[in-house]
Amino acid sequence: MPTDSTDHTASFGFRDVPAGDKERLVRGVFSSVARNYDLMNDLMSGGVHRLWKDAMVDWLNPRPGTRILDVAGGTGDIAFRIARTIRSRGGRPDIVVCDINPDMLAEGVKRAKQKGEVTISWTTGDAEALPMPDASFDAYTIAFGIRNVTHIDKALAEAHRVLKPGGRFLCLEFSQVQVAGLDTLYDRFSFSVLPKLGEIVAGDADAYRYLVESIRRFPPQAEFARMIEAAGLSQVKVRNLSGGIAAMHSAWKI
Repeated sequence: MPTDSTDHTASFGFRDVPAGDKERLVRGVFSSVARNYDLMNDLMSGGVHRLWKDAMVDWLNPRPGTRILDVAGGTGDIAFRIARTIRSRGGRPDIVVCDINPDMLAEGVKRAKQKGEVTISWTTGDAEALPMPDASFDAYTIAFGIRNVTHIDKALAEAHRVLKPGGRFLCLEFSQVQVAGLDTLYDRFSFSVLPKLGEIVAGDADAYRYLVESIRRFPPQAEFARMIEAAGLSQVKVRNLSGGIAAMHSAWKI
């Protein structure tokens, strides 16, 4: 089932809430977990999320001179990888991280200072109404963020708007398991273990219960691909990771 149910309601985990309330509720979730977000990602995935993010940046294949917008980029995991790749190719990174949650951005800025990373820009903004001009980026990336927006179609339309003609859209998101048997094991782990980890590490079981539920409400691979096409993006391709636990969707603005 898509994350955005109607113009009046939106899913918040397994609940449907007034659409106007979702942003506030999601903001509360990520403010609660911001300080332990990266540690929890390691614990939840056994570190595999690092391999998924590496695969995303490999597929993006960023080149020097490419201007990149990383939406819902919070703690900087994708931006730092992109910056490292561009530097390895002799370029100076030109990356803007945009996130709606100031607490997540604060963690990213803190990590950037620790790394001595000064080329990345950080800005607060809504994926459904980006504070960037039309056709201003060569690539738009979003990792594990689009399922949390209130209206996926509006976020995709914004991605199309800010991309230059010939620009690349690349999304990494949890998806629908494609391997028989793995889906059952994954469900048991997700609903039994993750909220307990959230309680122990982040002090918030409900936040991680929401994150698990939001994954189940996110459209499966083929349906999300159709939504990307409906936003005007072309040449949509999908790559499953870890049997479909996560998936990457790539498209272009023609």
